[in-house]
This record gives sequence, structure tokens and C-alpha cells, in this order.
Amino acid sequence: MWQDLKNIYHLLVAFLANIYYGFPSRKFIVIGVTGTDGKTTTTSLIYHILRTAGKKALMISSVGAIIDGKEYDVGFHVTTPSSFALQKFLKQAADAGLKYLVLETTSHALDQYRVFGIHFNVGVLTNITHEHLDYHKTYDEYVKTKAKLLNMSKVAIVNRDDKSFVLLSSKFKVKSSKLKTYGMGKNADVNPYNFPFSTTLFGEFNKYNILAAVSVCKALDIENSKIRNGIKSFKPPKGREDIVYKNSFSVMIDFAHTPNAFEVVLKDLRANIKGRIIHVFGSAGSRDATKRPLMGKISSKYADILILTAEDPRREPVEKIINEIASGITDAKEVLRIYDRKKAIFEAIKMAKKGDFVLVTGKSHEKSMNYGHSEQPWDEYETVKSALENIKHEN
Repeated sequence: MWQDLKNIYHLLVAFLANIYYGFPSRKFIVIGVTGTDGKTTTTSLIYHILRTAGKKALMISSVGAIIDGKEYDVGFHVTTPSSFALQKFLKQAADAGLKYLVLETTSHALDQYRVFGIHFNVGVLTNITHEHLDYHKTYDEYVKTKAKLLNMSKVAIVNRDDKSFVLLSSKFKVKSSKLKTYGMGKNADVNPYNFPFSTTLFGEFNKYNILAAVSVCKALDIENSKIRNGIKSFKPPKGREDIVYKNSFSVMIDFAHTPNAFEVVLKDLRANIKGRIIHVFGSAGSRDATKRPLMGKISSKYADILILTAEDPRREPVEKIINEIASGITDAKEVLRIYDRKKAIFEAIKMAKKGDFVLVTGKSHEKSMNYGHSEQPWDEYETVKSALENIKHEN
């Protein structure tokens, strides 16, 4: 009830923002990208293909906004900006003569009317897995919120292989006339059989991201050859499957922070890494706590050493969060609890041996850590760099 009242306020703010900036989204062909995992990579890939094809495009995602070649920060822990910030970006882009908008759109943004006034030409859903149940309460409600983007779009593109597909096509009745699918099987409208491609991206999960982007670009009538060229030259956004060190051992930074993201990343790593996988991770405080044991379970299924640490604990004790993660660990693995994230990363890199793979997940591109009182500066990349320099000095 309280959230419903707050959303009325959000709707009013969004309406005023549209009026103040003159409904700038009307000047764009708009592509909305939503889903639990893969949103940022898919958004970035669509943007890259459009730019490669010579289209004047802008992108707004969790890693920032890119308008006319310039990058802008969207704020701490933000994917879809507030209504006024979003409309300001769009007005700036419209004034610059850009024509395509690729907008990463969260379930919170949909529920809170942050994208009110934006007419979506294409809406794409990557997947819906276990996340944000602290806000949506049930999986069905989570799917229902994501379906808002599809229902307000002229063309709705969904992952046929995802478990949400049945709900979307039946219970939430996304119109079949505008529904397009992608997936690994021939029953999907776009699949690797009718649209083969080559890519340097890592993992099976990125094939889904690519197929989602292909589906969008085909709906926009981009030539197949230009789509393939864009896929081939694409590099993932910062903090997504980002191997930052590769020598006697490797270090990857990734934004994975859901059970599903853990499953797809770690499963692919396990199939390719002969040495030990050392996984450094935590779980955000004051967010969906039900996913924590699942994260522990999945990490212990594939990783050899788990280092549990802080990840935006907010007002929750780090010890409590780590205990809840540890409660799901089923396989007998080496588990370290290091509450200070910097010390956890230093320890992971210090213990890495030849052939090992250090995976650091959860913070990625973010520039702050929330301990409950205020945002503290944080840089995952600089911390990993310092840890690597430290072992060089020790040797």
C-alpha cells in the first residue's frame, strides 16, 4: 500500500519532467531492455551495432549514459535514472540530433513510472530469475512488472528458453501479434541456426545476449551483414566478464550478483579452468535476502575456494549477510570469511597459484560502497591492481 502511494508521487514527478523538457523521447526510436541478468551487455551490444551501422544512437545503462560520444555518470547504484535526470539526458540527445535511444530499464523503474511518457518501439526481455523479491514479493509479481515494458512496446522480444516465457504468453497476455522470440532452439524466431554469428564474447549466456540484440536490430530493419559486423567487433562493457589479469593465473571482475548469474558464469568457468577457482563475493544488504543461500550453494558447486565478504551491506551487519550466504553451501569447500572487501581481494590474489582463476563479483563498475550511513569511495579495479602490485613486491 505504501509503495502504491509512493508510486503516485513518482508518476506525478515523471509527468512534470516530461512537460518541463518537452517530451523529448518522442523524437527517438526507443529500444527498452529489461531482465534480471544480461541487461547491460545487451543494451551495450544493441547500441554498438546501431553505431556500427551508421545510426545516430545514445545509450543509457547502469554503466552510464553515452550521448554524442560523451560519457555521463547516472549516479550511485543506479541503472535507470530518476525521471528528471532521464528526461534531461533525452533533451540533450534530441538537441544533438540523435535518433535511436537504447534504454536499460529496471523493474523498479517500470513500477515507479520513471519511464512514463516514453513510447517504446521495441521492448526486449533477457530473462527473469531470482532477484528483487524484497520489493516484488513473488516471482509472478516480478514477471508482471517486467511485462509492463513488453505491453507498452510496439514489438515485444522475449527469451523463449526462459521460464518466464509461459507466464508472459499466457497469464500476462503479451499480444502474440507483436511477440517475437529468440533462443537456442529452432522453435525460436531468431536462433543460431537461422542467424549464425561469430563473437569473441565468453560463455553460453552471452549467446543469449547476442540473440536478443540480433532480434532487436532485425526488428529495426538493420542489414544482417551490419549486425554481424557489430557483433564481431563488440567488446563487453566495463565489469562484465572483464579479465583484468592473465599471466600464471587469471583475474576476472564481473557484476554477477544473482543466483542465475553465478550459475552461468561459474558453470562456463568450471568447464574451461583446470586450476582452482577462487570466488570473492558478498550480497547487498537491505535487499532480497532469500537469494543469499542460493548464491552460496551455486558458488560452492563450482568454485574451489569461497571468500565471503562485504558488498554494500548498508545497515545490515556484514556477519549476518555472510552467515546467510554460508547457510546454503552444500559442497565441502574451503570457505574464508573476510569482512573487509579490500582484504578479501588481497587474500584471493595472494593465494592464487599457477593455473588458478580468481573471480571477483558483485561490485564491478560501481564507484562507491554503502555501509549504511553514506556512500564510501570504492574502486574494484584499483583494488585488484593494488593487490597484484603487492604480490609482485613480495616476490
